[in-house]
Amino acid sequence: MAALLTPRSLRTHIGIFGRTNAGKSSLINALCGQAAAIVSDQEGTTTDPVYKSIELFPLGPCVLIDTAGLADHNKLGNLRRQKTLEVLNRCDMAIYVVDAARGLEADEEVFCADLRRRGLPTLLVWHKADQLAALPAPPAAIAVSSLNQSGIRQLLQRLSQLRPESAEPELLDGLVKAGDTVLLITPIDQSAPKGRLILPQQRILRDLLDLGAPALCVQPAAIPLALQTVKSLPALAITDSQAFGQVDRLLPQAVPLTSFSMLMARCKGDLPQLLSGIRQAASGLKDGDRVLVAEACTHHRQEDDIGRVKIPRWLQEKRRLNLQFDFTAGHGFPEDLTPYALVVHCGACMINRSEMQARLRQARQQAVPVVNYGILIAWATGVLPRALKPLGVDLTWPLDGPCPRAAEKPL
Repeated sequence: MAALLTPRSLRTHIGIFGRTNAGKSSLINALCGQAAAIVSDQEGTTTDPVYKSIELFPLGPCVLIDTAGLADHNKLGNLRRQKTLEVLNRCDMAIYVVDAARGLEADEEVFCADLRRRGLPTLLVWHKADQLAALPAPPAAIAVSSLNQSGIRQLLQRLSQLRPESAEPELLDGLVKAGDTVLLITPIDQSAPKGRLILPQQRILRDLLDLGAPALCVQPAAIPLALQTVKSLPALAITDSQAFGQVDRLLPQAVPLTSFSMLMARCKGDLPQLLSGIRQAASGLKDGDRVLVAEACTHHRQEDDIGRVKIPRWLQEKRRLNLQFDFTAGHGFPEDLTPYALVVHCGACMINRSEMQARLRQARQQAVPVVNYGILIAWATGVLPRALKPLGVDLTWPLDGPCPRAAEKPL
């Protein structure tokens, strides 16, 4: 049951690619042991990518991504292909499925080479190997039949061996040790999901339990009361970024303070790159510049929504500028970022590290600055130096001057 509750963003993402009707959906059903994907002899049954969260032994919690076939070259087929290629940015591993009766054709070899060029661990599956017309499998391929389950166990073992070690650090690495008391400040307002906490708060609570570090969870106004209940000051305080101003006033300066969003920036992003982005926000923007606000989730928009209302308001008020804002949500992210003077990205708790890293890499290649919600809000409320200090970053450089690569606290 615990594995089924593992958030999608923390699961190993495995993309299933191949020519139309190679049997990608059948393979997913065989791996899952259930009818997780629609199967039909009609070509093009799978149109948009389909995500299936599952636990596969010995891999653990995974997301299998069933993609549209790559062989269609009409207008609709090209749209499907584009959707399939977008999946690559969120994959940790790839399976390329070949119809054993057709063999691996030249354009498929090119696609597989591109997967490896990206550094994506890739397995070649020689599918429908039970057919009388099946060609012999190449040495590097695994012969599989979804119909009679042959090769499935071998495929799972190979996937387990090929799975890359997670590059994503724990949120609290290097910040908290056993016995430390940590103060978690979690405002509850109309945007807070009723009956539950947002994902970064859940993750940090679980990490504190694993570390054996007691947690005190309070709303901002209860900070003084919480401090009266402990014999010594907390080793760390973590707040929702939107409460930075209030928390900074109520919390003694002796207590290290950061935010859930800034911990996500260190965990999933590139903290030095995101810090370079704040210099653009602080001094590089001018009237009329376009700013992209990117959210990884698709939550219902509130009247005073953080991404669509508060961030634009705070940025314009702080800089006394009139700016143009565009917005994206979920997996949508523009291929061309060059029209934008700045990208303001959320904490990325709803996408995996591979996808966030792909977005940051794209921004670097196109020379577009990126900053994270938490970092921007800390700057706007005047607490950025304090909020960075627990992360091992001393903000000694002026925001209106050159920004060196920050020396992060070792993970």
